[in-house]
Amino acid sequence: MPKNPINRRHFIKNSAATMALASLGPMNFSIGLTKKAYKVALIGTGWYGKSDLYRLLQIAPVEVVALCDVDRIRLSEAGKIISQKQVSGNVPKLYKDYRKLLKENELDIVMIGTPDHWHALQAIEAIKSGAHLYLQKPISVDVLEGEAILAVARKYNRVVQVGTQRKSTPHLIEAKKEIVDKGLLGKISHVEMCCYYHMRANGSPEVIPVPDYLDYEFWTGPAPLRPYDKLPHGSWWRTFMEYGNGIMGDMCVHMLDTVRWMLDLGWPTKISSTGGIYVKKEGKSNIADTQSAIFEYDDLNCIWQHRSWGNPADSTYPWAFKLYGEKGTLEASVMRYDFIPHGEGEKIHGDVVYEKEKYPEDVTEERIELHAAPATRNHLRDFLSAIENNERPVADIEEGHISSASCILANMAMYLGRPLVYDPEQKIILDDPEATQLLQRPYQNGWKHPFDDLV
Repeated sequence: MPKNPINRRHFIKNSAATMALASLGPMNFSIGLTKKAYKVALIGTGWYGKSDLYRLLQIAPVEVVALCDVDRIRLSEAGKIISQKQVSGNVPKLYKDYRKLLKENELDIVMIGTPDHWHALQAIEAIKSGAHLYLQKPISVDVLEGEAILAVARKYNRVVQVGTQRKSTPHLIEAKKEIVDKGLLGKISHVEMCCYYHMRANGSPEVIPVPDYLDYEFWTGPAPLRPYDKLPHGSWWRTFMEYGNGIMGDMCVHMLDTVRWMLDLGWPTKISSTGGIYVKKEGKSNIADTQSAIFEYDDLNCIWQHRSWGNPADSTYPWAFKLYGEKGTLEASVMRYDFIPHGEGEKIHGDVVYEKEKYPEDVTEERIELHAAPATRNHLRDFLSAIENNERPVADIEEGHISSASCILANMAMYLGRPLVYDPEQKIILDDPEATQLLQRPYQNGWKHPFDDLV
């Protein structure tokens, strides 16, 4: 499809501040992006937690003072890597217990990259310690955890940026500005979202002794303790509902959040879902391999579908959203977008923006998502700007909560076999006491659910 170079050049020249900041080279702080070297800690030193921290080190003169992980080997390795990447050369202090880390350090920023079942407790303690927070999505494993994080963030007036960085993705900002906001789609009354990646880990590994370098009980924390059968890192924990919300909570949250941002949508008026384990029945995984959901708004349905088997419906857009309007259609993903007018008109195409020349270290970084690195850097710039100006960031905790909770509610609707209507004021499912009970998961092992402190 032909590009529209005039619109593209005009957008790049005249876009918002976050896009202007994206043109900076590595370690270029001359425009006053930050007012000081923020003291930073990372809780959860796995691949993605470190990846977020690497992007922050690229764009701001921060000092990483502490790291936390229950895996002693991974924690030690992270300490060495960070000492090589930060200007001071200091090795951060290393902790197994995030509570001790927060108590012993005065921090400006905490980044959380732990599994989903830990997000709420760690986020709330970080906010209460006085730090601003960069929190990975989904923000919670149940709806009332999210309500608790939001309440605490507002009470302590801390900036919380959620890692839904599609809102800071250059080509998606362009699509919103040049196509959606300019009305090229006309009235939009149907949205489709999907993920057809084969990303559902499965298998039946044997139960084995826990390695001495991992505190598995602490890793499990408030969640149910599964028999130990392999390292839970990476994709293995994601395949169990005990610790997350399946592909719905992992991948739909990104697309739904992006659609909501594009179209200025709040809470869905009703959520329904069907699905289950239809194909990959062997193995231990208990997350759905097939699921559809409908997020209803006035005169608009946003429909999600995922399959972790078979071929994608559209091989060009295997993880994507499509906005259908009277005047045309916008197809978009993390890699590209295409506007197809209805009838006469010019097609518009946009591609992902890479920054390999500005940040050559991207090319050699292990496991880096090159397409996501510019978006994450922009997202972190927006986060720092919000801190310095006492403003809400583009992915504020309230927006992250709505997107996360909507996906959690879709899983609940699938489990119960009926549509759900959530009332965020009363914090109940309307006319459904059974569903309302599921808004809060029971905590295990002596841990206390944070919503209990709000009621």
